[in-house]
Amino acid sequence: MAEKIVSPGVFTNEVDQSFLPSRIAAIGAAVIGPTQKGPAGIPTTVSSYSEFLQTFGGVFTSGSGASEQSYKYLTNYAAQEYLKYADTLTVVRVLAGAFSPATSTATTAVASGLTFSSGSLTLVSNIENETFRIAQGTNTIKFIAQTSPNVDASNGLTNFFQLGANITATVGNLVTEINSNTVLSGIVASNTAGTLILSGSSAGTGPNGVTFATASGLSPQSFGSTLNTNFFTMGGGTNTTTSENVFTLTTLSDGSDQNSGGGTEGVNNILPNGTSNNIRWEVTSKSNAKGTFNLILRRGDDTSNRKVILEQYNNLTLDPNSPNYIARVIGDQSYTIVDGGGLDPFLQLSGSFGNRSKYVRVTVHKNTINYLDANGNVRVGSASGSLPAIASGSFTGGSNGNETHPKAFYETIENTNTQGFNLANANDGKNAYIDAIRLLKNQDEYDINLLTLPGLVDNFTSHATVLTEAVNMCESRGDCFLVYDPVEFAQTIGQAVTKAESRDTNYAAMYWPWIKIPDADLGKNVWVPASTVIPGVYAFNDRVAAPWFAPAGLNRGGIDIAVQTERKLTHANRDTLYEAAVNPIATFPNSGVVVFGQKTLQKKASALDRVNVRRLLIAAKKFIASTTKYLVFENNTAATRNRFLSIANPYFENIQQRQGLYAFKVVMDETTNTPDVIDRNEMRGQIFLQPAKTAEFIIVDFNIMPTGASFPE
Repeated sequence: MAEKIVSPGVFTNEVDQSFLPSRIAAIGAAVIGPTQKGPAGIPTTVSSYSEFLQTFGGVFTSGSGASEQSYKYLTNYAAQEYLKYADTLTVVRVLAGAFSPATSTATTAVASGLTFSSGSLTLVSNIENETFRIAQGTNTIKFIAQTSPNVDASNGLTNFFQLGANITATVGNLVTEINSNTVLSGIVASNTAGTLILSGSSAGTGPNGVTFATASGLSPQSFGSTLNTNFFTMGGGTNTTTSENVFTLTTLSDGSDQNSGGGTEGVNNILPNGTSNNIRWEVTSKSNAKGTFNLILRRGDDTSNRKVILEQYNNLTLDPNSPNYIARVIGDQSYTIVDGGGLDPFLQLSGSFGNRSKYVRVTVHKNTINYLDANGNVRVGSASGSLPAIASGSFTGGSNGNETHPKAFYETIENTNTQGFNLANANDGKNAYIDAIRLLKNQDEYDINLLTLPGLVDNFTSHATVLTEAVNMCESRGDCFLVYDPVEFAQTIGQAVTKAESRDTNYAAMYWPWIKIPDADLGKNVWVPASTVIPGVYAFNDRVAAPWFAPAGLNRGGIDIAVQTERKLTHANRDTLYEAAVNPIATFPNSGVVVFGQKTLQKKASALDRVNVRRLLIAAKKFIASTTKYLVFENNTAATRNRFLSIANPYFENIQQRQGLYAFKVVMDETTNTPDVIDRNEMRGQIFLQPAKTAEFIIVDFNIMPTGASFPE
């Protein structure tokens, strides 16, 4: 791999001399494919299959009526098999087109105003913080006179109007003022301070019999400026309320299956679209005195009598300065793919707080900064009007984007329909796969050593384009290996050979034939391509041995989950496949289904035409690059070079002791770091390796000797 050396870093090169006649911590895999739920297009790491199921889902149904069936994506099987023996897996979910998450918004009730049967209301006051309270039904509307009222202050049914008797502007209509500003302004100078009047009439009376009376039921009257609290009962009108958005919850998972809402709630508040794979939320309590509230996330298919609480958050606030600020506790970050469909897509992060919830992120619409003062009292009483109402909600708006229906699964996968995606079209799946591959190209961010795309086969032209992109990505990284399938189900050995012969790379391997495996969730056996289970074989090999051992044979190549193969191969069949670099999956009596080959797709005969050698180099390069990066920007002196040797030599000695190398030599001295090299700010070294070869062909001569003959020494 040619390196463009511009910015500082550690650069490794390979010089393959094994074809000349003269001559360790496990890193996770990556799987790209569709899943039932989860964030789309975002590489996500899981450490167990249970975590995979929680994030990306499991069984789902497709079709309608009598044709509706349950399925699982091939991504699930690949994750399940790999995570049996490995500790980490990077998953990139594929969705195409304009997919989106679901959302739900919590609101608070606020006064919309008073609707009068006739007339309008005017308040006049010269007293700072003088309070008028008007009772309407069971609600009480409070008006406070202030010199500089906060136009946004609205505590449920609290409104502010401007103080001052010398203002001669025309008094506004109360309903208009409340609906538009929640602020009453403008004072009629001729009115007596502290008087409540009805516009266009004398104090205490109004047209069409609309009257105002004291709370005690006395007759309408005027109040002087010495009173700072006045109660009135209003007749002839109705009070209305509206709602304001407090915060919005957005599912971390994309797709229409996150839509738990829609329709009318049933008995015990059951949601018509609620399932075990989506969620609902509930604000269970709030405290106006403290400015806090409690929020729970519930499973979408629970009921009010049997709540299934997934996450619970207590004493949340809308105060950004509080440690319990809802965005800080739950998280508000999201990723956007920039330059999707381009040559160099990347993820752009927005938001201030990392996502702690496993289900949602939050967007806050109403902040209450410094809700409490130093004495623990509510600093601005109206701020409590921003708190969410005690209520529950469901999610709407999620979309799966572009999918092909009905979806083709298992052995029915075809060129234009692989699990619901048509890779022949850019917006129907092709770009989604290619974006995922190009994101994983960034080896600084994604530390992987193996890649699989189950459901894509090289024999389909639209799939082959994506697989070529995957091969190029692995070669460009230089530390990742691709496992993929030559042909679809029910094809011949000749077709598999033809596809293998069209490729030439030591960063990929093909396996054939397809395999039938049991699915306990579906209650049946299903056909899967080899790339679905081979990563699990690699993980087992690394668990019991090391990457430089062959992931093949009866000791480390068994596929214990396999029920049968698509075709039982004869020895001649295996010869034909292996000669073309297709690794056979054989079936042996009493031994079951076994991987019986470990060739890469490299055409030239060399050590790198074997999987174990390529994976040895991948492991070694990853170790050297990760451990020696701390030498970057150090002075190019003998001391620094010796630090490199002290890292590299013990590592390769360990591999040699564990049967990965016959011999090795590491050179990092003045012979590789000549003055001109040093002047270019480079530090160069050489590592010579003799990889251990596998005994793939065991040939034993049986010599029949005559009686009395002596055996050779």
